[in-house]
Amino acid sequence: MTTKTTMTMTESRAPRAAARVTSRSARRMAREFALQGIYAWLLQGADGSQELGAIDAHVRDGTDFDQADGGWYQTLLLGAVRQAPALRERFLPYVDRPLAELSPIEHAILLMGSFELIHHIEVPYRVAINEAVELAKSFGGTDGYRFVNGVLDRLAAEVRAAEFQARTRA
Repeated sequence: MTTKTTMTMTESRAPRAAARVTSRSARRMAREFALQGIYAWLLQGADGSQELGAIDAHVRDGTDFDQADGGWYQTLLLGAVRQAPALRERFLPYVDRPLAELSPIEHAILLMGSFELIHHIEVPYRVAINEAVELAKSFGGTDGYRFVNGVLDRLAAEVRAAEFQARTRA
């Protein structure tokens, strides 16, 4: 009877785990995986793309990667890494501390969110910011999401001025 109870408990957990995986969109999962890759790249010193191949392979080995939007993952990871210096120049005026004092998670989220805001105008700015904030809530410090929201909101007002103004007037 113990075996049957244990089996039932295990079986009852499986559908919930599957539901959690499928409840996240493929794009959200791509953002989560890209965040992992950017974070690892930052921790390794963020000095070149030679390590990016190993990081990419490690991220792709993660569970559920096949359910993510692989193209969007590649776009975000490679774009944020390759454009990192220019992206930092764009968001640093809105950061209230030196770059070295940012947590690696906040730094990675700001790189990815800035890349999406600046280079992918097909994604509404509110979606890009909301996705970054959700990542900060899930993976960042206690109030990191507020910081990320404030920085990206100010950046959006600059880089998406027309869209930003139209939204604030409505």
